[in-house]
Amino acid sequence: RMSKCLTKLTAELLSHRFKSLLILTISFVFLLMIYWRRGVHGECQFYSLPTQSACGQILPTASGNPPQPGDMFFVETSERMDPSYLFTCSVESAARTHPGTRVVVLMKGLASGNASLPNHWGFSLLSNLSNVEFRSLDLQELFSGTPLAKWYLQPEHKKEPYFLPVLSDACRITIMWKFGGIYLDTDFIVLRNLRNLTNSLGMQSQDVLNGAFLSFRPKHAFVERCMQDFVENYNGWIWAHQGPGLLTRVFKRWCSISNIQTHMNCRGVRALSPEAFYPIRWEDWKKLFHTISSMELHKLLRNTYAVHVWNKLSHGTRLEITSQALLAQLYSQFCPATYAKMKED
Repeated sequence: RMSKCLTKLTAELLSHRFKSLLILTISFVFLLMIYWRRGVHGECQFYSLPTQSACGQILPTASGNPPQPGDMFFVETSERMDPSYLFTCSVESAARTHPGTRVVVLMKGLASGNASLPNHWGFSLLSNLSNVEFRSLDLQELFSGTPLAKWYLQPEHKKEPYFLPVLSDACRITIMWKFGGIYLDTDFIVLRNLRNLTNSLGMQSQDVLNGAFLSFRPKHAFVERCMQDFVENYNGWIWAHQGPGLLTRVFKRWCSISNIQTHMNCRGVRALSPEAFYPIRWEDWKKLFHTISSMELHKLLRNTYAVHVWNKLSHGTRLEITSQALLAQLYSQFCPATYAKMKED
């Protein structure tokens, strides 16, 4: 009898133990699913799109496709909502040379949600290009989850003399980190497809890199170091310290070099020669308005992917659009809709 009681008691205990383990296992799986969902949604915040919450819907399109490594980004960090001829030419030329690529224009002054675009010829012109999309830029959401989040919330930075350029520098490296793809300043005219230039940036001179063009895969370690350096060595009172200066010093540390020309390709990151994106040096920006023959132009740009126009220096110069000036020829060839509007005006 004692033996039967012990056997029955043992069976009961094992049964309860099995039930307890089953309950604990189910609870653990449930908690793990909650944690995973929070993690996914927490890392994917970007634009102010209150009706969208899933990571793949952050940049919604008619097809609902998520951002891809080859997407192109333009950014307007000011409140301006009157695109210039050069702005529209930049976006148009990028869209035409990348017909299968989504070209996303992020504008701080654009209302979030489903608000219609402002009544401006530039928006009408670019909206006719099927692969161009306009999106509201929410800076606080953009920087969330990165080393730049705390920096952006410090109000004293807004008093610095170069705050808008610095803000643009911050946006581009954050976009590259979160989504990857291709970033271009709005004073480029794109001549050819850029999608084979992954994990690369351009040299503006023999030993200085420039971030007006960036192409990286998401979460790249080089871009992560750029974000860290942005905060650790921050100085918003020195022109270009957070832009070309930052990229140059990080690349040199990345490659353990003192001169970029000695190692332009190391550890999976390429520094492209000046002719790739900066065939006209900033010191020679007036050449953009000089007459040039078609043959000379072809020779100058034979190894060029896109021409940087140095808008900060050149924007006040009058361009005779029907002339043979270098810039006029680029408008006519690579952004024909913008060129037609300029002639009309």
